Amino acid sequence: MNTSIKMIVESLLFVAGEPLTARQIHAMIPEKDLGEIKKAIEELKEDYEKMNRSFILKEVANGYQFRTRPLYKPYIANLLNATPPKLTRATLETLTIIAYKQPIIRQEIERFRGVDVGSILKALLERGLIRIVGRKALPGRPIIYGTTRKFLELFDLKDLSCLPTLKEIKALDDGENR
Repeated sequence: MNTSIKMIVESLLFVAGEPLTARQIHAMIPEKDLGEIKKAIEELKEDYEKMNRSFILKEVANGYQFRTRPLYKPYIANLLNATPPKLTRATLETLTIIAYKQPIIRQEIERFRGVDVGSILKALLERGLIRIVGRKALPGRPIIYGTTRKFLELFDLKDLSCLPTLKEIKALDDGENR
């Protein structure tokens, strides 16, 4: 069987329900070199970009996944007859604090927000957007929270370093207030 590595990688990415890393793909085809797999991924990214299709191969959550271009989101939502789950302002504020300050304990989050966040943390845990990363060496051994790969996927981020900086956020805010 003389199947192109690029086609094998493409098929694995196509059927995967979550982003795959080059190492995960390598585990599926160990007879190929990791460098060959990375090259195939880059070629696929370029191919799909050149084809100007409705979807692209994008690096998200430290892996690669086929993603529909944002332009087509309303049509897909109509097809699925569903709206994405809404996050309340309080939930988004709490998630933002966790994303930027992680690892963080509940008491620190509540200090930033000025209100109890117990139910919000529970909801974020249930949605898989945050996770428990450990316990802090303090009296009562409070739980430490951090974001998940699902958080990165939802917000279309390669990794946490892709979060906007405070300067970028202020520039957006200044641009909207003009």
